Amino acid sequence: MVEAARSTSAPPWRETFDDEEIEGGRHLFAQACDFLLGAVKAGQLPPVDVPEIAIIGRSNVGKSSLINALTGRNSLARTSNTPGRTREINLFSLADRLYIADLPGYGFAKVPKNERDSWPELIESYLKGRPNLRRTALLVDSRHGLKDIDRSLMAVLDGAAVTYQIILTKIDKVKGSRDAVAQTVADELVTHPAAYPIIWPTSAAKGEGITELRAALATLAAPS
Repeated sequence: MVEAARSTSAPPWRETFDDEEIEGGRHLFAQACDFLLGAVKAGQLPPVDVPEIAIIGRSNVGKSSLINALTGRNSLARTSNTPGRTREINLFSLADRLYIADLPGYGFAKVPKNERDSWPELIESYLKGRPNLRRTALLVDSRHGLKDIDRSLMAVLDGAAVTYQIILTKIDKVKGSRDAVAQTVADELVTHPAAYPIIWPTSAAKGEGITELRAALATLAAPS
């Protein structure tokens, strides 16, 4: 069962952390984060006995930028202005306490058709083959909100009973109320049984929301 927000004074889609939890997140993500391998098939990934999180989102939504911001590194994950560049599962180990899987972006028409067609099979085999997967972070561009292709993935995750959490990216580029953007997404999540109710508005460029997201993800990691 997904947990409710901790703070009754904050919007129901927001979560707050105390100083100890913030420090725990900072400490974890300050540790060594090593690239292990890139896999074009889920079966090529090694079995692991520590918790794992997956980063998924539309092409060019900012997955690599978010990973770099979380770990405080500029080039751990490759970033590009060319949508569809990441075409394999890139696996990272954070201090041997948390594995991070960066999955290929989806929804970009210029990616070869055979690769677009193989994406649903890749994600389904990944979900079925990673029993240590604790949460899937579904990244959504704050400026555009949920798209039908995101909803299709959410339906797959709901059907597989894989807990996923919406991470709003590029929040610094939103014109108007940021809370309104998050609330619109939160209202839709009510109809999705596997959706984690907490939403994280973030900006990799400005560092907004990164400290708190580190604290949240640290709660999923193996004990030090």
